[in-house]
Amino acid sequence: MGTLTFSLNLTLDGCVDHQEGIADDETHAFFTRMMDDAGAMLWGRVTYEMMEGYWPAVARGEVEAPPAVREWAIKLETKPKYVVSTTRPDFPWTNSHALTGDLRTAVQGLKEATPDGVLLGSGQLAVALDRLDLIDDYRFLIHPRIAGHGPTLHQAGLGATRRLERVSTTPLTNGAIAVHYRRAG
Repeated sequence: MGTLTFSLNLTLDGCVDHQEGIADDETHAFFTRMMDDAGAMLWGRVTYEMMEGYWPAVARGEVEAPPAVREWAIKLETKPKYVVSTTRPDFPWTNSHALTGDLRTAVQGLKEATPDGVLLGSGQLAVALDRLDLIDDYRFLIHPRIAGHGPTLHQAGLGATRRLERVSTTPLTNGAIAVHYRRAG
Protein backbone atom coordinates (compact mmCIF):
# COMPACT_ATOMS: atom_id res chain seq x y z
CA MET A 1 0.00 0.00 0.00
CA GLY A 2 1.24 3.48 -0.85
CA THR A 3 1.60 6.32 1.59
CA LEU A 4 -0.43 9.51 1.61
CA THR A 5 1.95 12.47 1.76
CA PHE A 6 0.64 15.94 2.51
CA SER A 7 2.85 18.53 0.84
CA LEU A 8 2.48 22.29 0.71
CA ASN A 9 4.29 25.60 0.64
CA LEU A 10 3.98 27.65 3.80
CA THR A 11 5.46 30.74 5.38
CA LEU A 12 7.02 30.91 8.84
CA ASP A 13 3.68 32.05 10.29
CA GLY A 14 1.82 29.14 8.67
CA CYS A 15 0.27 31.00 5.73
CA VAL A 16 -0.52 28.67 2.82
CA ASP A 17 -1.49 31.34 0.28
CA HIS A 18 0.20 30.09 -2.90
CA GLN A 19 1.21 33.66 -3.80
CA GLU A 20 3.38 34.10 -0.69
CA GLY A 21 6.07 31.53 -1.46
CA ILE A 22 9.17 31.73 -3.61
CA ALA A 23 8.24 30.47 -7.08
CA ASP A 24 11.66 29.95 -8.62
CA ASP A 25 13.38 27.11 -10.50
CA GLU A 26 14.65 25.52 -7.30
CA THR A 27 11.18 25.40 -5.75
CA HIS A 28 9.62 23.95 -8.88
CA ALA A 29 12.39 21.37 -9.21
CA PHE A 30 11.79 20.33 -5.57
CA PHE A 31 8.08 19.74 -6.18
CA THR A 32 8.73 18.06 -9.55
CA ARG A 33 11.01 15.50 -7.85
CA MET A 34 8.34 14.85 -5.23
CA MET A 35 5.68 14.45 -7.92
CA ASP A 36 7.98 12.10 -9.88
CA ASP A 37 8.19 9.83 -6.83
CA ALA A 38 4.41 9.72 -6.29
CA GLY A 39 1.96 7.59 -8.20
CA ALA A 40 -0.89 10.11 -8.12
CA MET A 41 -1.98 13.58 -7.00
CA LEU A 42 -4.94 14.24 -4.68
CA TRP A 43 -6.69 17.61 -4.44
CA GLY A 44 -9.89 19.20 -3.31
CA ARG A 45 -12.08 20.99 -5.86
CA VAL A 46 -10.75 24.48 -5.08
CA THR A 47 -7.12 23.44 -5.60
CA TYR A 48 -8.03 21.51 -8.73
CA GLU A 49 -9.78 24.52 -10.22
CA MET A 50 -6.85 26.78 -9.41
CA MET A 51 -4.46 24.31 -11.06
CA GLU A 52 -6.59 23.52 -14.14
CA GLY A 53 -6.89 27.20 -14.94
CA TYR A 54 -3.14 27.62 -15.41
CA TRP A 55 -0.95 24.51 -15.68
CA PRO A 56 -2.39 22.92 -18.85
CA ALA A 57 -1.71 26.16 -20.74
CA VAL A 58 1.89 26.15 -19.47
CA ALA A 59 2.32 22.52 -20.58
CA ARG A 60 1.00 23.38 -24.06
CA GLY A 61 3.44 26.30 -24.33
CA GLU A 62 0.68 28.92 -24.39
CA VAL A 63 2.14 30.64 -21.32
CA GLU A 64 5.74 31.85 -21.14
CA ALA A 65 7.54 29.89 -18.44
CA PRO A 66 11.10 29.03 -17.34
CA PRO A 67 12.27 25.45 -18.06
CA ALA A 68 11.72 24.16 -14.50
CA VAL A 69 8.17 25.50 -14.45
CA ARG A 70 7.38 24.00 -17.86
CA GLU A 71 8.85 20.64 -16.76
CA TRP A 72 6.50 20.62 -13.74
CA ALA A 73 3.53 21.45 -15.99
CA ILE A 74 4.33 18.76 -18.57
CA LYS A 75 4.79 16.08 -15.93
CA LEU A 76 1.60 17.17 -14.17
CA GLU A 77 -0.33 16.62 -17.42
CA THR A 78 0.46 12.90 -17.42
CA LYS A 79 0.19 12.32 -13.65
CA PRO A 80 -3.10 10.80 -12.43
CA LYS A 81 -5.04 13.48 -10.56
CA TYR A 82 -7.85 12.59 -8.13
CA VAL A 83 -10.30 15.22 -6.92
CA VAL A 84 -12.62 15.21 -3.94
CA SER A 85 -15.73 17.34 -4.48
CA THR A 86 -19.34 17.30 -3.42
CA THR A 87 -20.29 20.07 -5.86
CA ARG A 88 -18.60 19.19 -9.14
CA PRO A 89 -19.03 15.82 -10.89
CA ASP A 90 -16.65 16.12 -13.85
CA PHE A 91 -12.99 16.98 -14.16
CA PRO A 92 -11.95 17.25 -17.82
CA TRP A 93 -8.23 18.01 -17.36
CA THR A 94 -6.06 15.15 -18.67
CA ASN A 95 -5.90 12.13 -16.33
CA SER A 96 -8.28 13.70 -13.78
CA HIS A 97 -10.76 11.56 -11.87
CA ALA A 98 -13.47 12.22 -9.29
CA LEU A 99 -12.97 10.47 -5.96
CA THR A 100 -16.49 9.74 -4.77
CA GLY A 101 -18.29 8.04 -1.91
CA ASP A 102 -17.24 7.86 1.71
CA LEU A 103 -14.04 9.91 2.08
CA ARG A 104 -12.22 7.44 4.33
CA THR A 105 -13.07 4.47 2.10
CA ALA A 106 -12.25 6.30 -1.13
CA VAL A 107 -8.87 7.60 0.03
CA GLN A 108 -7.92 4.30 1.67
CA GLY A 109 -8.77 2.56 -1.62
CA LEU A 110 -6.65 5.08 -3.55
CA LYS A 111 -3.70 4.43 -1.22
CA GLU A 112 -4.10 0.68 -1.67
CA ALA A 113 -4.29 1.03 -5.47
CA THR A 114 -1.26 3.35 -5.68
CA PRO A 115 1.90 1.58 -4.42
CA ASP A 116 4.09 4.59 -5.30
CA GLY A 117 2.01 6.74 -2.98
CA VAL A 118 -0.33 9.69 -3.29
CA LEU A 119 0.72 13.33 -3.03
CA LEU A 120 -1.90 15.51 -1.34
CA GLY A 121 -1.71 19.24 -2.01
CA SER A 122 -4.89 20.78 -0.60
CA GLY A 123 -5.00 22.40 2.83
CA GLN A 124 -8.69 21.98 3.62
CA LEU A 125 -8.77 18.42 2.35
CA ALA A 126 -5.67 17.66 4.41
CA VAL A 127 -7.49 18.68 7.61
CA ALA A 128 -10.35 16.30 6.80
CA LEU A 129 -7.92 13.47 6.00
CA ASP A 130 -5.82 14.21 9.08
CA ARG A 131 -8.96 13.92 11.21
CA LEU A 132 -9.46 10.48 9.65
CA ASP A 133 -5.84 9.48 10.46
CA LEU A 134 -5.08 8.85 6.78
CA ILE A 135 -1.99 11.06 6.29
CA ASP A 136 1.29 9.18 6.64
CA ASP A 137 3.93 11.79 5.74
CA TYR A 138 4.15 15.57 5.83
CA ARG A 139 6.53 17.35 3.45
CA PHE A 140 6.52 21.12 3.67
CA LEU A 141 8.56 23.76 1.96
CA ILE A 142 8.88 26.52 4.55
CA HIS A 143 9.58 29.88 2.95
CA PRO A 144 11.51 32.69 4.69
CA ARG A 145 8.47 34.94 4.79
CA ILE A 146 6.00 36.17 7.39
CA ALA A 147 2.77 36.81 5.53
CA GLY A 148 0.72 38.22 8.39
CA HIS A 149 -2.51 36.88 6.89
CA GLY A 150 -4.27 33.63 6.11
CA PRO A 151 -5.27 31.12 5.11
CA THR A 152 -3.13 29.18 7.54
CA LEU A 153 -2.23 25.53 7.87
CA HIS A 154 -4.88 23.57 9.78
CA GLN A 155 -6.77 26.74 10.73
CA ALA A 156 -9.93 24.63 11.04
CA GLY A 157 -8.22 22.70 13.84
CA LEU A 158 -7.67 19.05 14.65
CA GLY A 159 -9.21 16.90 17.34
CA ALA A 160 -5.82 15.99 18.78
CA THR A 161 -2.16 16.90 18.47
CA ARG A 162 -0.25 14.97 15.79
CA ARG A 163 3.08 13.60 16.98
CA LEU A 164 5.62 13.44 14.15
CA GLU A 165 9.15 12.12 13.64
CA ARG A 166 11.58 14.09 11.49
CA VAL A 167 12.78 12.18 8.44
CA SER A 168 14.88 14.95 6.88
CA THR A 169 15.54 18.66 6.72
CA THR A 170 17.06 20.17 3.57
CA PRO A 171 17.92 23.84 3.11
CA LEU A 172 17.45 25.30 -0.36
CA THR A 173 19.70 28.05 -1.70
CA ASN A 174 16.70 30.40 -2.03
CA GLY A 175 16.32 30.41 1.78
CA ALA A 176 13.44 27.94 1.99
CA ILE A 177 13.74 24.77 4.07
CA ALA A 178 12.28 21.44 2.97
CA VAL A 179 11.10 19.41 5.95
CA HIS A 180 9.87 15.82 5.86
CA TYR A 181 8.02 14.34 8.84
CA ARG A 182 6.33 10.99 9.33
CA ARG A 183 3.60 10.18 11.82
CA ALA A 184 5.13 8.88 15.04
CA GLY A 185 4.38 5.34 16.12
